Amino acid sequence: MMAGLLLARQGVEVVVLEKHADFLRDFRGDTVHPSTLELIAELGWIEEFLRLPHTKMPEVTVNMGGKDVTFADFSRLKVRCPYIAFMPQWDVLDFLAGKAAAYPSFRLLRRTEATELITEGGRVAGVITDGGVEVRADLVIGADGRHSTVRARAGLAPASDSPPMDVLWFRLPRRAEDRVPFFQGGKGALISIDRGDYWQLAYAIPADAFAELKAAGLPALQERVASLAPALRDRVRQLDDWDAVHHLTVRVDRLRQWHRPGLLCIGDAAHAMSPAGGVGINLAVQDAVATANLLGPVLARGDVPAEADLVRVQSRRERATRVTQAFQLGILRDLYPKNLGDDTTQHVPPIFTAFRALPPLRHLMGRFIGMGARPEHIAA
Repeated sequence: MMAGLLLARQGVEVVVLEKHADFLRDFRGDTVHPSTLELIAELGWIEEFLRLPHTKMPEVTVNMGGKDVTFADFSRLKVRCPYIAFMPQWDVLDFLAGKAAAYPSFRLLRRTEATELITEGGRVAGVITDGGVEVRADLVIGADGRHSTVRARAGLAPASDSPPMDVLWFRLPRRAEDRVPFFQGGKGALISIDRGDYWQLAYAIPADAFAELKAAGLPALQERVASLAPALRDRVRQLDDWDAVHHLTVRVDRLRQWHRPGLLCIGDAAHAMSPAGGVGINLAVQDAVATANLLGPVLARGDVPAEADLVRVQSRRERATRVTQAFQLGILRDLYPKNLGDDTTQHVPPIFTAFRALPPLRHLMGRFIGMGARPEHIAA
């Protein structure tokens, strides 16, 4: 959506395909980081954007072993919004779609999914939709997520790394007097997002441990959640059906080559991220901005992007992707238990000890999480 908006802003004819009728999908990234907020400010829309319902997090505090440590502090960032905004992703997408609709060269086709690629003379020339409609294009941008159909049809194979966790998403009612830490470590790790009248909860477990947890039964999961968030103990029994628990199998991978003639993959289609740090959607937005900045002028002239143009996008964004994935798989790995029986309150990870001993690290981490390894800016 961001890539389509920015290209249409340059006068490029754009068609964005959305396979659903709307954007109302729960249990996905809701963090709008300072880097993305700054981009919206550069577009002149930040006041309007912040009128949407959201909560602000100026710092990330982690509780382990009964002690709080500030893991990332955004207060020193030289941006207009030095905080993470928690906003439902459907609101973000509706906002961007509304802004994009103001450009006459932009079209959004809902209930339309790309299922096949059109290839002519060794070059991708468009897509075929699930309704059998051909959509021809000088450039196809695959931004269809970690299970990308476009990527698969193009024969682009990712290299995978071993992620440290899986995530169970669910929700419980919220009360005004609730005091629940954003991140609580123990037997598993619980991330709590305030959605006003309910908590959106992410329970992180060791990779491939879901079957073992499910075999232990819902009461075992209820007790684990209650031990991490005692304020919710009187409500955990409402989690009474596994259908209410959404299992996200975390994968971390990266394409060796993000493109082939006529096609470019960005976001999770090019590099699936772990949920750790909430950086995935914001890294994808940075990809979109770089794509529009580098390829927009080519497309606006009516030219077809050459292979060298696509290489420039990958070259600009690949290092930031590698650094971020190394951060997720390395530095943050110790925040999550390795086995279901592990209790991180009994063994405090070295990184937690380092942040407790060296408070200035919180500002460095705030810059890395908040702005990314290579923040992009809107081209004039």
